[in-house]
Amino acid sequence: MKKSAISTLIELAEKNSDEAAKRLGKTIHAHEETEKQLNLLLQYREDYQLRLQAGAAKGLSAAQYGNFISFINKLDGAVDGQKQVVRDAEYKIVTARNVWQESEKKRLSYNTLHDRTQATQQKQEAKRDQKNTDEHAARSFFYKR
Repeated sequence: MKKSAISTLIELAEKNSDEAAKRLGKTIHAHEETEKQLNLLLQYREDYQLRLQAGAAKGLSAAQYGNFISFINKLDGAVDGQKQVVRDAEYKIVTARNVWQESEKKRLSYNTLHDRTQATQQKQEAKRDQKNTDEHAARSFFYKR
């Protein structure tokens, strides 16, 4: 049986929707990884801050204190950079979700169109069958007279 154009469109839309869903899943996973890295950096910064406080309680030289502060500032820069990476990943999720939703919408509209076409064809076929049945009944009635 020859495939209809709408069937081909539905198949393509399903394929695109599946691919978009996979990309969305990968994007969400990548975002989770960026958040894990941010949390690790934040934890490391907190640990280092606690080291500074413990060292300050015991007494630090000016050079040691400067090194601690310098390193904490570098960690703050890394945290800020990672926060930007997380925001970028969140934006990519929004974009990927929009692409997936659009492909799903298209797939569903093709399915709806296909269903309507099928329903119309079934109604036409039912009318034809009814007409044939009526004609057959009329002939039978006519010839029985």
